[in-house]
Amino acid sequence: MDINTFLQALQEQGIELNEKQQAQFHRYFEILVEWNGKMNLTAITDQEGVYLKHFYDSLTAAFYYDFNQPLRICDVGAGAGFPSLPLKIVFPQLKVTIVDSLKKRITFLNHLAHELELDDVAFYHDRAENFGKNANFREGYDLVMARAVARMSVLSELCLPLATKGGRFIAMKGPNLKEEMEDAGVAIQTVGGEVLDVHTFDLPEEGSERNIAIIEKRRKTPKKYPRKAGTPNKAPIQ
Repeated sequence: MDINTFLQALQEQGIELNEKQQAQFHRYFEILVEWNGKMNLTAITDQEGVYLKHFYDSLTAAFYYDFNQPLRICDVGAGAGFPSLPLKIVFPQLKVTIVDSLKKRITFLNHLAHELELDDVAFYHDRAENFGKNANFREGYDLVMARAVARMSVLSELCLPLATKGGRFIAMKGPNLKEEMEDAGVAIQTVGGEVLDVHTFDLPEEGSERNIAIIEKRRKTPKKYPRKAGTPNKAPIQ
């Protein structure tokens, strides 16, 4: 996806990027490629690939959810900042927290945020299981997001404890989500969630399937969740 196509595709969804925002995306791409030489951030390093599979793909969440409000967002396992930092560029009023288990990625994100002049962003080096137990963060976010990090049964246990009651969890996934959602039904209920919507669409140009699941936090998460680090992945709630 070249830059003009990127801008046009967003315009079609009612999103207009000003010159500063366009420059921020360009700088984001440059820093991503530069740092990718030092550490493994992404397998996608060509400009058209980054704009389609990272920037545009991250922003598809805004096609199905209203980000034009002062949301407190927690992005779990964001890696190189996706999806929350592209959303932050487009919707600067967002307050973004990213938690990631790799210290090197947190160093990259701090440098990136400084270079892009992003404020109201915070980065934490921690396991999601431990972060979700921390009283400073637990049930403290209007919206919790994760992009293709783990199976839905696992993600629900990691993410929903961080959402406020009445808040949302948005999972951005590739194909075959239907089966995952069926397996995750008990886990979602157990940690206090109810599925609101699943949106299925194709990424432009390459036509690969994408799914966005939106889950509402209806009830407080029982104190025992999330379980200790590594357990949700090894023994998902059934």
